[in-house]
Amino acid sequence: MAFDGFTTRALQKELSEKLTGARIYRIVQSEADELLLTLRPEASRGGGQVRLLLCADATLPLVYLTSQNKPAPNTAPTFCMLLRKYLQNGKIVSVTQPGLERILRFEVEHLNEMGDLCRHVLVIELMGKHSNIILLDDDVILDSIKHISQMVSSVREVLPGRPYFVPETQGKSNPFEETREHFFSLLSSESLPASRFLITHYNGFSTQMSEETVFRARLSQDRSVSELSSEDGERFWETFQALLADTAAGNFQPAVYYHLGAADAVSGGEPVEYSPLPLSMYRDLPEKHYASISELIENYYREKNALTRIRQKSADLRKIVQTILERDLHKYDLQSRQMKDTDKREKYRVYGELLNTYGYNIPAGASSAELDNYYTGEKLTVPLDPTKTPLENAKRYFDRYTKLKRTREALETLMKDVKAEIDQLENIREALNLSVTEGDLAQIRAEMEESGFVRRHTEKGKGSRKGPSRIPEAKPLHFRSSDGYDIYVGKNNLQNEELTFHVAKPTDIWFHANDIAGSHVILKTEGTPFEQVPDRAFEEAASLAAYYSKGREAGRVEVDYLERKNVRKPSGARPGFVIYHTNYSILAEAGKKGLQEIE
Repeated sequence: MAFDGFTTRALQKELSEKLTGARIYRIVQSEADELLLTLRPEASRGGGQVRLLLCADATLPLVYLTSQNKPAPNTAPTFCMLLRKYLQNGKIVSVTQPGLERILRFEVEHLNEMGDLCRHVLVIELMGKHSNIILLDDDVILDSIKHISQMVSSVREVLPGRPYFVPETQGKSNPFEETREHFFSLLSSESLPASRFLITHYNGFSTQMSEETVFRARLSQDRSVSELSSEDGERFWETFQALLADTAAGNFQPAVYYHLGAADAVSGGEPVEYSPLPLSMYRDLPEKHYASISELIENYYREKNALTRIRQKSADLRKIVQTILERDLHKYDLQSRQMKDTDKREKYRVYGELLNTYGYNIPAGASSAELDNYYTGEKLTVPLDPTKTPLENAKRYFDRYTKLKRTREALETLMKDVKAEIDQLENIREALNLSVTEGDLAQIRAEMEESGFVRRHTEKGKGSRKGPSRIPEAKPLHFRSSDGYDIYVGKNNLQNEELTFHVAKPTDIWFHANDIAGSHVILKTEGTPFEQVPDRAFEEAASLAAYYSKGREAGRVEVDYLERKNVRKPSGARPGFVIYHTNYSILAEAGKKGLQEIE
């Protein structure tokens, strides 16, 4: 989710409560479009030291309080030097937001060179590619972190000496100033879908908050607002006002919502959205609450960026896996059809045997013969080549039988190999989805190199003999059950193999989704007999096996489980491939609920 007016309002409230009266004693321009201000709040507001990050990046503008420091460049940029001149050692008098705009204004009081009390305003505009940080003196621009000339924007110049104003936002108005009469007149005159109505007419509304308002009003997202009944329109207006009232009152409950199946206290799961206000439309999704909007924003984008970075780095592997997998699936389909054709072999063998037995009764030049099938006791019509004798026809059928038999035997071997490769590739694809560190990707690449899917990296150097490269450490996932049992989950085939055959003891319990790609899951029993392990521990471990499998989205997955000592790896099998014969099964709900993830 991008910054909208509601997130900005939550930040304004938090920063106003924390930073009003705070002194600015350090200003660093850590990046070309980023500032880090170190401040000392008043003792009554917590005291100590805090850092405020202001980022005007076009792709991801951000504002939040952070504990993280950043080094200052050797030479401070001009804009940074100007801020130090006017704002350093100054006191923040107020933090405000005009309407529901994505703008924050920091009014700073300080002494000039003559010792006179002066005020300047630092503005950050969080508007995507139009984001900027601007220093003002009585609504006149002193300087900005990005200079915007008339060549770049015909709407507004952002240059020293130019007047500052908030640009018109395409006819949008301040939602806090909306009247009931005007709202209903817009409803009756518009043909927009309900989900687009608020975005089109009011500042601060993102797609998410617009859809949330429509959802709370129990309206269809795609329904035209002009078609709303008076009752629907009234409910829409009341919901709109209630949302604004909560915002104005500062009734914020910052939370991140995660994909279905993640734990309530989510760690490592992929976030769907965040919001400073509760989102009723995501009420069925796991959520994680934060004490402050700053903490939420910092953690949300850290998680998001980490996932994005890993996915970018794994893109080449994903492409290779997908290409080979599509090729293998096509190959397997062709082989399956060829295998079906070999089903005729037994018919040809019977034809040959019957011709050898009864051929003496078949007249020369016959195109077919009706013979007694001594296997079934029924008559069987055998097609013949009239240019050949019955014995030559018999030989022709035996040749066909032999050829199809050899083909089937070869296909059985080939299909077994191709199926094993498909299973491995599907496991690799799932493993790539679970990768969260460089080490995870390195292990997957090592497996792919070992299997010949990618070319092995070699060291350049005169006369160097390179052994196996050192793989960065990557550990299996570690959870603790409600009953205090440790549960481990492999994130790729190498981890699965290590976990099953080197970490797990013979009496530990092994879990895996039935007949689909997925992780090996080990429930550590610590000597507790199989029969005495609580049912809840079995259920929670099975839920993890379901969650970390290809069947995650199905919700309920059949999971096999047994003691680890009964799990075997065939000689020469691919990494992570195992066999077992005596097992129990459980239908498990995919998820991590009730489980504590151990870092």
